[in-house]
Amino acid sequence: MQDINIIERNRKIKDRISSKLDGINNKSRNYIKDIITLINKEIGVNKILSILLFGSQRANSNEDVSIVSDCDLLIIFKDRVSNHHIKEIEKYFITLEIKHKFREFSDHLSKRILGVINQTTGIFMSHFLTKKRYWDEIIFHKIFRVNRVFSSVFAPRNIVLGNILLNSSILYGDDLREEIRPKIQITMQEMFRSTVMNLMISLFSIAISFLKNLNPTKYQLEAIKWSLKASNYYCFRDSENLNNITKRFISFERPRLQPRASRFFSEFLQLRNSPRNNMAFMIRCPLRIIKIHIKAISYKKLIKRKQYLRIPYRPKEPIIPDRTFPLKF
Repeated sequence: MQDINIIERNRKIKDRISSKLDGINNKSRNYIKDIITLINKEIGVNKILSILLFGSQRANSNEDVSIVSDCDLLIIFKDRVSNHHIKEIEKYFITLEIKHKFREFSDHLSKRILGVINQTTGIFMSHFLTKKRYWDEIIFHKIFRVNRVFSSVFAPRNIVLGNILLNSSILYGDDLREEIRPKIQITMQEMFRSTVMNLMISLFSIAISFLKNLNPTKYQLEAIKWSLKASNYYCFRDSENLNNITKRFISFERPRLQPRASRFFSEFLQLRNSPRNNMAFMIRCPLRIIKIHIKAISYKKLIKRKQYLRIPYRPKEPIIPDRTFPLKF
């Protein structure tokens, strides 16, 4: 009887998740359904506290979907699920990513090394498995299962988390986003980290540009995308689609430089839809990444200065000494 109740409960949970997949493309929908089936088989869906879908695959963000887009899932398990168990099922997640073409399978040494780099940085990963206490304590490398040193030194942790809070949907379970929102503080240091991290990805892409089978252009596109998303969040604390974000950063340029910026971002958006090796575009990316971040920092400083100047000046009231009696003339 107890087994029947568990089966019925798990079925209802799966139906509840399926009902929230309307508006998501078939590729992502089928991937998510397979993920739920896998978790239910290996751990049990009832061990999940929350499932977040974030990024371009969300139903309301289809303008940003491209051939190189991931299906970003953040799954928060209850604390009683062991780390060992999570690691064990992760290899099945990778198999599902390959099945649904969110990851390429190859025995070639260079691609296997690239896979390790992807795992270390979180780039082109479609699943992130964590536990509630890591979420509550905002332990970034534990939430996204990336390299601890990389996370501490290079990752703009608060900007990434802030973007996820704005640009995510709850597919199942509790909405845990508000629990960490007050803890996220965005500083200029985050922008320096974002600049360095995306420059590293950009230069790495150029370094492997002669290895066409590694598809170096997609790393360059991701570096530009992350730069735009991070800088936009730093300036505006919103999560616009890439088309609108590029318009904002074109407007930041001086009038005589706006046509050049417009051509660059148009090419960027075209390459996202039809990726191909384009060395002329790639060699312009490192400088553009620096410019994007500088423009964002300058804009933020300008806004703060204007806000400061808007504070009305209130002259100090004169201090009138207390009168003493009897009055003396």
